[in-house]
Amino acid sequence: MRRSADFTAVLRTGQRAGARTVVVHHRAELAVADVPLIGLVVGRNVGNSVVRHRVSRRLRAQLAARLTRLPSGSGTVVRARPAAAPASSAELGSDLDRCLARLLDRAELRR
Repeated sequence: MRRSADFTAVLRTGQRAGARTVVVHHRAELAVADVPLIGLVVGRNVGNSVVRHRVSRRLRAQLAARLTRLPSGSGTVVRARPAAAPASSAELGSDLDRCLARLLDRAELRR
């Protein structure tokens, strides 16, 4: 995801699920695309620049492993919480799994 308007659309109109380290926002139909659009938000409250980039790299790697679970044309924004800074990659992955399962189950129920 590269456009500010896409981030805003997902954050304002999408479903939300949270865990200790991340909050995941998901919108089932964002754009006509062959792939899902994904965005990361890692704010200053997570830590300094080095910590924020480390968290971003870990989240990006965890999301890459879960990309096939997301429907094409959907939009997903993952927002890191301050607890993400000391968390391991495994903890980030389990929190992502928990949030995505909740959101995707809701999306299935709405159809």
